[in-house]
Amino acid sequence: MEYCLQCQGSTNGMSDEIDTSMRQFNYPLVYVMGFFYTVAGLLHFIVPKTYERVIPSQFPRPLFLVYVSGIAEIVLGIGVMIQRTRRLSAWGLIALLIAVFPVNIHMATNDMATDVGPDWATDIIRKATWARLPLQGILILWAWWYTRLPPERSD
Repeated sequence: MEYCLQCQGSTNGMSDEIDTSMRQFNYPLVYVMGFFYTVAGLLHFIVPKTYERVIPSQFPRPLFLVYVSGIAEIVLGIGVMIQRTRRLSAWGLIALLIAVFPVNIHMATNDMATDVGPDWATDIIRKATWARLPLQGILILWAWWYTRLPPERSD
């Protein structure tokens, strides 16, 4: 183990400083993430037909799938905000994001924009469905962040 003057000890001190900085940065973001998924999940119950229309026809019982994914988003969104369940919920969000990815591909490749919004927004929605595909990877990485970080202060 090396000695680091700036770290006032071993070079592992530098890692501890980075971990502390990352925890301070990620702490408020976990609540943004949780709120985002909770609201998204609630929307599955507020406007279920919008979600049902974009599920590929090969999937059985689309309305049931809308409700199940909505419940999953609500439970996992709340769970990621609770320190005790954060890691497990983050893994659940990763699984959910992977599970719904075929629907996102279906939306983009089958021009579902006219099915999910008003006529004036069709072009915006069309672009958003394509932008959502790489965004899904970013959302997976964001959730993965909470599977890797050491536990922080108690909630």
